[in-house]
Amino acid sequence: MVMSGENAGNEPVGGPENRPGGGPGDAPGGGGARGSGPVRQRPSAPLGLRERKKRLTYQAVSDAAIAMFLERGFDKVSVAEVAAAADISKPTLFRYFPAKEDLVLHRFADHEDEAARVVAGRPSGDSPLDALRRHFLDGLDRRDPVTGLCDVPEVLAFLRLLYGTPSLVARMYAYQGRSEAALARTLGGGVSERLAAGQIVAVLRILALDNWRRIDAGESADRVYAGAVQAAEDAFVQLRTGLEPRPRG
Repeated sequence: MVMSGENAGNEPVGGPENRPGGGPGDAPGGGGARGSGPVRQRPSAPLGLRERKKRLTYQAVSDAAIAMFLERGFDKVSVAEVAAAADISKPTLFRYFPAKEDLVLHRFADHEDEAARVVAGRPSGDSPLDALRRHFLDGLDRRDPVTGLCDVPEVLAFLRLLYGTPSLVARMYAYQGRSEAALARTLGGGVSERLAAGQIVAVLRILALDNWRRIDAGESADRVYAGAVQAAEDAFVQLRTGLEPRPRG
């Protein structure tokens, strides 16, 4: 559920809040219909001309790369081919994307601190788990690709590319690690908060992956929805109560 440079020095467009491509819903061909368009992003301040040009270049290069990866496979397309298709040099490409995997994974960049933002912006009186539960259930209702509950063909193709490429899966764990760290800082930064953040991020990842696996196996998002909601409700109960088995009624 949650990609670009590994540190602030590699940010090509001024930081995560200004990076394009909110998530897998931005896969080529995504439209504006429910679940098929870009994942909702937080509002950002207007960019200057230079930053807008960087952003457009960033998006154009990634779009060209993903189209080639979907057609031929990630491992069968070289960085040099991507650079040529985007009409830029390899050194320029690597200034935007420090690693080949980031050509794909930057689409999750805006989600690195999503859980942290949800907790930080929660209404007064809501607990962190209240806010995160409501946010995830709302995502399921919207068929947000980040929840795994999206059967738009372009999104499925993108996720098959992602989950079917070991190097992309490995790289994705770095993004999830940063999501966990951001949430832990928002919760308070102590050991107990880091433990809580690790559990929360793991739960969100597993829920999304299970939803995607069912849809990849041929079920529709509408058919999976009720089970996905119940699984999410059960998962948040488990987060609240811990790992002790619940008494049977």
